[in-house]
Amino acid sequence: MILNYAALGILLMGLTLVFYGFIYVHDIPYNIAKKRNHPHAESIHVACWLSLFTLHAIWPIVFIWAVSKTGEPLAVRVVDGAGAASDDLLKRIALLEERVRELSAGKPASGGVKHG
Repeated sequence: MILNYAALGILLMGLTLVFYGFIYVHDIPYNIAKKRNHPHAESIHVACWLSLFTLHAIWPIVFIWAVSKTGEPLAVRVVDGAGAASDDLLKRIALLEERVRELSAGKPASGGVKHG
């Protein structure tokens, strides 16, 4: 009798291990995409979950998609990027930093809306 319960416990633990292993393996492309800062990381995550319904038939395609390209962080694109858009953005950031310094020093903000 005790061996029946032991066998049942081993069976349930084995099935649980297989289930969680299956979930872990399906999420590998998303973890890679997130680590590499992939621009479509969230789409890859959705595709990983959809691959569960196809018994991982599309999983190799999702894996290739995850390792195909890396994205640059936004800060790198703004600082290192060339063009008028990034220069304009840097000027706007400098202006905002100046206004924050003025407000924290207790000076009235220049160019703001006057109440009264």
